[in-house]
Amino acid sequence: MIERVYLQAKHARNLSEVIVATDDQRIYDAVKSFAGNVVLTDSAHHSGTDRCAEVLSKVQGFDIAINIQGDEPFIDPLQIDLLCDCFVNEQTDIATLIRPIQEEETLFDPNKVKVVIDKNGKALYFSRSPIPFLKDYPKDKWLENNKYFSHIGIYGYRKSSLEQITQIPPSVLENAEGLEQLRWLENGFNIQTAESIHTNDAIDTPEDLEHILKKYFNS
Repeated sequence: MIERVYLQAKHARNLSEVIVATDDQRIYDAVKSFAGNVVLTDSAHHSGTDRCAEVLSKVQGFDIAINIQGDEPFIDPLQIDLLCDCFVNEQTDIATLIRPIQEEETLFDPNKVKVVIDKNGKALYFSRSPIPFLKDYPKDKWLENNKYFSHIGIYGYRKSSLEQITQIPPSVLENAEGLEQLRWLENGFNIQTAESIHTNDAIDTPEDLEHILKKYFNS
């Protein structure tokens, strides 16, 4: 899976370098086995964001880092480029991707993170709950009467912002939802979003893996 994500990232036109950051010797050895670029990082990191910050501190010449999770084997290179394009605006310090929700299963699945945005595409809040709550409609009519977005777990950071957010301790909202991006919002950082229509099949749970095997390999 790591090799698949790595090769997909290598096809993105806007990435000048692709590095796997891991604290696991098994992953390190796996990446070396296919001649990939890999850095062994501190095992004390609490998130991939912290791991990215360590790598960026060791690798010179980069002002922007794109954090692609290793459990996104179906990430599309065009999505990576879409995220990179957010930084054409010099005011963008943190960016991420969102996708319109089409299925009730996704809307009400706590493993699928939802997001609400303002008129300029900046994130207002992320939640494992379906947001916003439509008080005047039964839940099976929510998708018909409001546009909902799910979060795609890929981030971009300007170096200065990355250095700052990794120095902030976990916040109340982050601890409540288990979502580190709420720490950034809670501390006043803006998160710009870009809308992707590509359907990602992330593998977050054993059930996700079983679904992928059935869907693509008929196993």
